[in-house]
Amino acid sequence: MPKILFVCHGNICRSPMAEFVMKEMISKCADSRCADFEIASAATSTEEIGNPVYPPARRMLASHGISCSGKTARQMTLRDYEYYDYIVLMDRNNLRNLRWILPAEIYEKECAGNGKVSLLMDWTGNSRDVADPWYTGDFTATWNDVNAGCRAMLEKLLQ
Repeated sequence: MPKILFVCHGNICRSPMAEFVMKEMISKCADSRCADFEIASAATSTEEIGNPVYPPARRMLASHGISCSGKTARQMTLRDYEYYDYIVLMDRNNLRNLRWILPAEIYEKECAGNGKVSLLMDWTGNSRDVADPWYTGDFTATWNDVNAGCRAMLEKLLQ
């Protein structure tokens, strides 16, 4: 059963969008293996802990028929790293911030690309950051990135 944790800075925009987009894709997946996926999201920072999904992100999900009701921000822990099979980051800053969460030897392994951490857009073959709507205000660009990344990841995991 693949266990995926999507991670961004505050866990109020990009990572919850990825969490709920992937959950939606899995709920519509005809492959019986999709029933075994476990999906969640978290932050690298403590800034938004306990806050709900940012209203424009919530509206973007809702405009596509996806609810994120009840989701509140939480910070990633070492236990999360140990539990999840895939730690999927939204940008390179998230990787830098993992240095405060992971032991040095694990962090160094991940920075060298020898672990379970990836960027979401790596799954598309286009290694770049997911557009951050907190700064850009462009939730459509983020929606497009998240959908492309989740779709590519799901296809690769089912191969």
